[in-house]
This record gives sequence, structure tokens and C-alpha cells, in this order.
Amino acid sequence: MAGFLPGCALLGGGSSPLDTYELSAASPSGAGTRRSRTQILIAEPSALKSLDSENIVIKPAAGEIQYLKGAQWADRLPRVVQARLAQSFQESGRLGGVGRPGEGLAIDYQVIPEIRAFEIRLGGGDRADVEIFIRILNDRNGTVRAAKSFSASAPVSGTGNAAYTAALDAAFGAATKDIVNWAISRF
Repeated sequence: MAGFLPGCALLGGGSSPLDTYELSAASPSGAGTRRSRTQILIAEPSALKSLDSENIVIKPAAGEIQYLKGAQWADRLPRVVQARLAQSFQESGRLGGVGRPGEGLAIDYQVIPEIRAFEIRLGGGDRADVEIFIRILNDRNGTVRAAKSFSASAPVSGTGNAAYTAALDAAFGAATKDIVNWAISRF
């Protein structure tokens, strides 16, 4: 009997599937202007363990972390952020090439992100907060060319998981536009 019961979970007796969400690529201002031959690599962002998963972080109070029930990202958050940052740089049309590790690009610079905040803050007007620290590394000599922290917030409009993730997407989009425009001016 003990061998039979674990199999029941595989037949549909388990928990219901989670709603899965994605982030959008930002459309940076000035797209298509002043094309350069510079090629860049977007590294996978580093993040604390609480952000380095598919879970969507909510903070009901200072110092308290919970995860949004019934929802998840389409992949680990750092991989989703990396993919959308790369796509945003590509869609700017202002670089010779944009890639991720393993794509065989002869790169000039690495864009090294660190996700410092990617969360819904509850109480006193629910809002999404995103903070990403960016370092630009000259790949030819290993020196840091520039570094800067980018943050953005967006209010949560409505209720439910879709409203929370839409606010996170809006805050990420605002931060990404700033990142792309700033970084391209540093290459």
C-alpha cells in the first residue's frame, strides 16, 4: 500500500498548476540611431537566493519576505532578466552585436547585472520595486568601465497575481530603458 500512495500524486491528485508570468523587453528611446560596431555580452545576473528562483517576491512588511501564492516566473528570475535585457539591447539597433555566454560572440564589453530588488511592497499603496546594479566590464583588459544602480517603481493597479506581475513588468521596463540608454553611451 505504501508503494501505491506516492503514485496517486502523479495521476492528478497533486496541487493545481501555478500561473506563469513573463517580463517584456523594453523599447529604449533613440532606437536605431548612431549604430556602433561594439559587441556586448549580457551576463546572467547575480541575486540573493530569495530572488534566484521562479518565485515572485512580495514584502508585506520591512524585513519580511513571502512569495506570491499561485504564481511563478517562466524561469529563474535572473535568466528571465538576462533574456529581456539582451532583447532590449538588441532592439535598440545601436550595437553591432548582443549575446549571452556560449553564443560565440567576439565581445568588446560585458554588461554584468546584479538584481538587488525585484518585489511587490505591500501596505501604504502597493507598488513594485526593481533595483538592478550594472557594471560594464571592458573584456579586452578586464577593467570596469562604468557602474551604476538603476531603480524604478510602479503602482499596483487592481488586484490579483496579474496586477502584481504587471506592476513588476512596468517597473522592470522603466529600469531597463534607463540601463540600455546609459550603457550604450558608455561603450
